[in-house]
Amino acid sequence: MSRATITDFEAAPFEIIDGDRGKNYPKQNEFSDSGYCLFLSATNVTRNGFQFSKCQFVTEQKDEALRKGKLQREDVVLTTRGTIGNVAHFNTSVTYEHMRINSGMVILRCKVEKILPTYLYHFLRSPSFHGQVNSLKSGVAQPQLPIRDMRRIKMALPLLPEQQRIASILSSYDHLIENNRRRIQLLEQAARLLYKEWFVHLCFPGHEHVKIIDGFPEGWERRTAYEAMDVLSGGTPKTKVPDYWDGDIPFFTPKDVTDSPYVSSTEKTLTEDGLRKCNSKLYPKNTVFITARGTVGKVNLAQTEMAMNQSCYALMAKPPINQYYLYFALVEGVEQFRSRAVGAVFDAIIRDTFKLIPFVIPEHTLIQMFSDYALPILQQIAVVSDETRKLTQARDLLLPRLMNGEITV
Repeated sequence: MSRATITDFEAAPFEIIDGDRGKNYPKQNEFSDSGYCLFLSATNVTRNGFQFSKCQFVTEQKDEALRKGKLQREDVVLTTRGTIGNVAHFNTSVTYEHMRINSGMVILRCKVEKILPTYLYHFLRSPSFHGQVNSLKSGVAQPQLPIRDMRRIKMALPLLPEQQRIASILSSYDHLIENNRRRIQLLEQAARLLYKEWFVHLCFPGHEHVKIIDGFPEGWERRTAYEAMDVLSGGTPKTKVPDYWDGDIPFFTPKDVTDSPYVSSTEKTLTEDGLRKCNSKLYPKNTVFITARGTVGKVNLAQTEMAMNQSCYALMAKPPINQYYLYFALVEGVEQFRSRAVGAVFDAIIRDTFKLIPFVIPEHTLIQMFSDYALPILQQIAVVSDETRKLTQARDLLLPRLMNGEITV
């Protein structure tokens, strides 16, 4: 990297702005599903930027009562408690005008004549940054990165034209990845809408000629979720045995949940020895995983063979249903699982939960018709997901080399 200086966050040309933690900090009953100001939660700031599938808002009056933590355009948001190091950029693509951080985040506000927000955003996603965070973070039950420690983090700061070139290259990858995510969402939505039309609204092909008895089409079966699928468990080998880890076998945990139907890669992997010392089987492609603790009811299809930890269940459909129908049925009905989750500290699904959830089995030819429609969509999603994974890998390999000056731009 030509003519780059090394600076720490203490001297870097951006402000580190904390959130409001005073007496006016919103209480749970002051949040609503819509309103004037989006109050960011941990689910909104992810490894891949902002995620707005679940939002909470405060009123204009509450917003005005808070002193610190209000975002301005081009601010960068960094999580500093719990899951540390997630980052998002409040650029013009974000449709919300009024946003605030919660107490587990900070705002980084750039002096744009010296550092570009897009360059800072990409640095905060780099291995250099995350390596330093891992050495500085404190706390076991609730990891955190206080501002006083954050100020010690070092970064390379090239001249603005080079910052622009680096950010432009990395942002082009982000643009392609984001387009693929939108394609996946549209494809999945098409299949979900058909599922709802046929199996919720009961407007399936030939419904005009089928008798409805007690609210259900004749020939459909009423079972429980437990009767409709095999509910299989996972486990974790000893974490202190190095020979069990960093192998070629993906090891699914709730951290690996994706917004796409498919999960193709995992944060942790097992060796063959690790799998043998684990209470999990090696589950085949198209196994349905559902998270059972913490974040309850997230559903994914395995894109390849995977093992799984004890915070999830692996679900295998019993005939006449198949994995494709099972996936969409669970996505549609997941709120029933959440509403019946148990646990004082963490909400949790237990095996008996599946015995309480009603599950309707349509006539088998209708299941097959739906599967014939859904399978090509899922295959397209798998292809786009694989392309996205490769783009992400390429970007992540390129990012540190650009930041370290190994590649000149």
